Amino acid sequence: MTEAANNTSAALFACDLTALSEDRRSAHQALALRLFGTLVQETRELPDGFAYRFGGEHYALVADFIAGERLCCPFFAFTLEVTPQHGPVWLRLTAAGDVKPFLQAELGQLLP
Repeated sequence: MTEAANNTSAALFACDLTALSEDRRSAHQALALRLFGTLVQETRELPDGFAYRFGGEHYALVADFIAGERLCCPFFAFTLEVTPQHGPVWLRLTAAGDVKPFLQAELGQLLP
């Protein structure tokens, strides 16, 4: 993820770009591009963020994304729902305040 989006609520949502090494940050950005650029199957708007559906086979990738993202963006709450029978996984990214413009600026540009 990049620095906070340019809007009035973005001041609350600033990523700590020093939380990941340069190599780890590059790998994290590539993973975000893969997940949200090609692997996401559905996006749902929530009152305090968004939910993203991925195929169950991508559980490990989503978990790895969470591990990196929580370091650089500690304001997010992450909810990972794993459905039965190897079904889809849902990642919910939420935060206090108006986080939706931030998420749209950061991830929305990657979505198909």
